[in-house]
Amino acid sequence: MSQPITIADRFTFRNGRTVRNRFFKSAMSEQLGLPDRNPGEALENLYATWSRGGAGILVSGNIMVDRAHLGEPNNVVLDEQSDLEAFRRWTAAGTVNGNEFWAQLNHPGRQTPGFLTPEPVAPSAVGLGKGLEKAFRTPRALTGEEIEAIVAKFATAARLAQEAGFTGVQIHGAHGYLVSQFLSPHVNRRSDDWGGSLEKRMRFVLAVYRAIRAAVGADFPVAIKLNSADFQKGGFTEEESMQVVRALADAGIDHIEISGGTYENPEMAQETGKEGSRRREAFFMAYAEQIRRLVEVPLAVTGGFRSAAGMNEALASGALDFIGIARPLAFEPELPNKALADADYAVELPHLSTGVKAIDFIAAHNVYWYQNQIWRMGRNQAPKPSLSPWRSFAETMLNNGRYALRRVRA
Repeated sequence: MSQPITIADRFTFRNGRTVRNRFFKSAMSEQLGLPDRNPGEALENLYATWSRGGAGILVSGNIMVDRAHLGEPNNVVLDEQSDLEAFRRWTAAGTVNGNEFWAQLNHPGRQTPGFLTPEPVAPSAVGLGKGLEKAFRTPRALTGEEIEAIVAKFATAARLAQEAGFTGVQIHGAHGYLVSQFLSPHVNRRSDDWGGSLEKRMRFVLAVYRAIRAAVGADFPVAIKLNSADFQKGGFTEEESMQVVRALADAGIDHIEISGGTYENPEMAQETGKEGSRRREAFFMAYAEQIRRLVEVPLAVTGGFRSAAGMNEALASGALDFIGIARPLAFEPELPNKALADADYAVELPHLSTGVKAIDFIAAHNVYWYQNQIWRMGRNQAPKPSLSPWRSFAETMLNNGRYALRRVRA
């Protein structure tokens, strides 16, 4: 009888590339791009720190494929105008410990603040609700020609990522960004070949995948981050998600990271989950178990893992192949090394509140406290878990400058 899989075990992809362990650093927004949308020294410092922390795979924060459509003020963009030497310095730093470093490629669609994008685009002219319409403008529906052009931009970004030294790419198909918008019947109300039935709604993500594959070849890892569901009425459901997973598997996708939610319903940003998920630590574990019965594509589940024991239990179940970690790595970059060295290792997320609801809303502590820790590592400073919410608020206002009081994300 074979031994259960653990976080220390290697993993070999079908292209023969071997990953040293089962830790998968999930994408987090760094907001460290330079004014020309290239990476700089801060991103080099940050990813060198995470590389030394021991994870087998690092995934970048979302890299935009179109500089006219940004999700946040300081996004990095990868296109024909980019400085590939700056990207090569970034990838060299991010692989200093011999790990994989994948570029997450993204287009925000309607999830772009109004002060950044005067005319956002989406599958259909459906704006954000739940109060977000004040900061996010109603998008214009894309034409068929524009859709094809965006598919080509994803392919170009993937080709350039490969040239720049990334060891793989991940399509951001979750959290309500453009790929996710095409999949959602709530946002995608088209009546042409890009919308309507699920088969037509998934045409965009399959087109993006196939264009990327044609650009990078058969042996370069192409992955996707996909919602298990949108968690909103009329949105993308688990049943539909499973059908998309099957279609992507049939098309040849190399890896799937499971998440969930959108800006309107940010399930991915919650610090609690269903009772069963909290006991098992993984928020999307039940969905992963269902997917495992459908496909053999390597899976990562991100959200909820806090202990080496919980991670090993999840891997031993056979439902997933990688442990996705995000927020804990913002203040404990050595988490993989520590968990690998100590079977009893565990980490807790801090409770973040100034005690003033209005300030908490402006400061978006569920995002910016962690981003402040990321900025510290970008300055070659150690994270500061004791950073107070009030200090975090002050630093957020200082670092965001003229955007400080503007709504950037959910």
